[in-house]
Amino acid sequence: MTIHREGYPTIAISALAFALINLSSFYFISAHAAWLSYILFFVTLAVWLFLISFFRVPNRKLTVGDNLIVCPADGKVVVIEEIFDVEYFSDKRIQVSIFMSPANVHQNRNPMSGEVVYNQYHKGKYLVAWHPKSSTENERHSVVLRNSHGEILVKQIAGALAKRIVNYLSVGQKVEQSAEYGFIKFGSRVDVLLPVGTKIDVQLNQVVQGGVTVLATW
Repeated sequence: MTIHREGYPTIAISALAFALINLSSFYFISAHAAWLSYILFFVTLAVWLFLISFFRVPNRKLTVGDNLIVCPADGKVVVIEEIFDVEYFSDKRIQVSIFMSPANVHQNRNPMSGEVVYNQYHKGKYLVAWHPKSSTENERHSVVLRNSHGEILVKQIAGALAKRIVNYLSVGQKVEQSAEYGFIKFGSRVDVLLPVGTKIDVQLNQVVQGGVTVLATW
């Protein structure tokens, strides 16, 4: 396991805060209320360890297959439905949504190999990630990948806690399946828009792993 580079500043600042809070606590409080200092220590330690865990990047055997579309994120499948996409395709698509809790790995991976043909950031609200309107009203970053099988749209969506979406792709870039393409800080969601008729290989409420679980098959 490694720590994602997006976590270095947050972990460093939180480590400094952890040290300052606890040094102050043991200097000013421990003599009069040692129990309070110990509680503060364990609470702040738990928060710091959580932040380290949040930015973890586990070692995995990644899935690669020309006819496969893999999950772009860790989490739980919360939506599988047919929708009408107004952002890019202007036609019906199958939407598969993966909800990422704060406990999930938040690194995002390319569902398939291909070329980036669309990359657009949208400002928006911060509705809870499982809200039906979060796909169209929340802050989000959409990317369309194209290969010989067709096009899919992958949408990083900010949630009530997620305040920063990181996307490393650019139009014209060639990408490899299961390679990293972005990161979302704290609770969030990723939508994948697939052509109607695509074989879906996941079920509602299924727990999936980014870059590992097969989402669909061409």
